[in-house]
Amino acid sequence: MNLSKSEEQLMQILWKQEKAFMKDLIDAYPEPKPANTTVATLLKRMQDKGFVGYKQFGRSREYYALVRKRDYSSKQMKGFIKNFFNNSTSQFASFFTEQSNMSEDELKDLKKIIDQKIKNKK
Repeated sequence: MNLSKSEEQLMQILWKQEKAFMKDLIDAYPEPKPANTTVATLLKRMQDKGFVGYKQFGRSREYYALVRKRDYSSKQMKGFIKNFFNNSTSQFASFFTEQSNMSEDELKDLKKIIDQKIKNKK
């Protein structure tokens, strides 16, 4: 299941803070800050989707992520590669290296990562 752009923005804040009360979440937004009701609605939708949980403290709730950022990012990247690059990671890598204007040092670093992955597969 995917998050909307608004939900994803809030999730980024929650991942960064690890756990937070609504006031903390709103304070972390850039100006103009969203209304409390907007954030409450987003949190409810994200709970329904299984992305966010909370612990009750009297009348306050402390929210936390149920999905790790790395897991969500991985799923999104796989969907992106599937939808835009015919499920071909090599097509994606080719596009990425050509379009991102990587420096020679960045390309060398990427090559080291790939070489290490190849070595680990043997």
